[in-house]
Amino acid sequence: DYNTTDISDHTLRSVYLPPFKAALDAGAATVMSAFNDLNGVPASGNRSTLTGILRQEWGWDGLVVSDYTSVAELVNHGVAADGKDAARIALSAGVDMEMVSRLYNKHGAELVKEGKLSLASVDEAVKRVLRAKFRAGAFERPYAVEGAEDGVLLAPAHRALARTSAAKSMVLLKNEGVLPLSKDLGTLAVVGPWADSKAELLGSWTGDGRADDATTILAGVRAAVGPKTLVSTSTAGADAVVVVVGESATMSGEASSRSSLDLPEGQLELLQAVKATGKPFVVVLLTGRPLALPWLAENVPALLLAWQPGTEGGRAVADVLFGAENPGGKLPASFPRSVGQVPVYYNHKNGGRPYDPNNKYTSRYLDLPNTPLYPFGFGLSYTTFALSELSVRPAELAPGGKAEVTVSVKNTGARAGDEVVQLYIRAPAGPTTRPVRELKGFRRVTLAPGEVRRLEFVLGPEELGGPTGTYQVFAGTSSVGGLTAELRQK
Repeated sequence: DYNTTDISDHTLRSVYLPPFKAALDAGAATVMSAFNDLNGVPASGNRSTLTGILRQEWGWDGLVVSDYTSVAELVNHGVAADGKDAARIALSAGVDMEMVSRLYNKHGAELVKEGKLSLASVDEAVKRVLRAKFRAGAFERPYAVEGAEDGVLLAPAHRALARTSAAKSMVLLKNEGVLPLSKDLGTLAVVGPWADSKAELLGSWTGDGRADDATTILAGVRAAVGPKTLVSTSTAGADAVVVVVGESATMSGEASSRSSLDLPEGQLELLQAVKATGKPFVVVLLTGRPLALPWLAENVPALLLAWQPGTEGGRAVADVLFGAENPGGKLPASFPRSVGQVPVYYNHKNGGRPYDPNNKYTSRYLDLPNTPLYPFGFGLSYTTFALSELSVRPAELAPGGKAEVTVSVKNTGARAGDEVVQLYIRAPAGPTTRPVRELKGFRRVTLAPGEVRRLEFVLGPEELGGPTGTYQVFAGTSSVGGLTAELRQK
């Protein structure tokens, strides 16, 4: 992070800008200008994005605040001669408020007097700041209410929601019948560097989260097992083992780039030693990013991705391990086989020589398949699901029309559980290349055993976003495979 970025206008508008636009349309009140540059122009001095796109194209009237000292860092970038010049560039570009640095305050009046900064641009920034304060009620309620957080932070209802949310976010990557664990095992070992850690559950940027308030995975397991089960921190004599591995909290978030996506040193050796005991074992993975886990994929009987599950993470992990919660989370990013595959993502382009494992002269690696280890949208459950009866009506869209896409999902197993049904498209031939798949909708549903639900999606010009012709429509439970249909746009 903090590094330079070079993105074509086509990719910027088709990939990167739409999530920002969606956030603003949903009511986001502020935007922060980043540290990095974009195509040679630092984000905190980029009038094209901060004024041209945000204000003029999108008509947004919110507040832009700089990232931490990013206005002052225009000097480091080499676009500003000094702090005074940095203030001129940033305020003229559309940064309304500085974070931490005080260059506007120090140089603003002088810049206006010298005619280097228009009073209109200062007035506009002031209006945006005041508008944000009025909308937030800061003038009606200018003072904080002392003690307002009492009864809110760590309230029982909030802890319960945190526990449920953490459990629902977890992704079951592999299960060879080991999970869910029985609460009546004789001895259950819980080992690994993060088994009894509180801070690692919180991750980075924890806000009011305090490690002392967290329940560790070891404590969560101990609270969940039956009265006759001994929970140990040694594998000796254990009937089954839970191994908690992954990144530390300091390995994720800002200023935490790594040159490797392997497990930190010593953890793979621990897993190999546990496997050598011959006991059934489960790996709980704590991480803030995709990791490269080829050995785990091949050798671990059960793999639960718990991310960084927060204050109630220990109890939530136990809920999933023992089946009180049925995992239903899906991967929001592909997991690579090796760091050499990065970037690896589901919505890649086809290319003129698409991947063919049997043809060297295609877009491929000599030593790896092109496919990710675990694809975007993937996640298992303690039950099973089946999709059927994909329908697109009408099958041909008139200009400006919309099609209703429906598909049935059935719980074909013996337990209640969640499935996330995902809708993708592939565009026809057009003037520019498009990804092999594009996610256009998803629904998470909870189904009882044998229950069937009919789900509805809508596809129109905004979702298709492309030329006339025949689109492929996919409904699946990940970005790979699924049911297919066609939709023609006139």
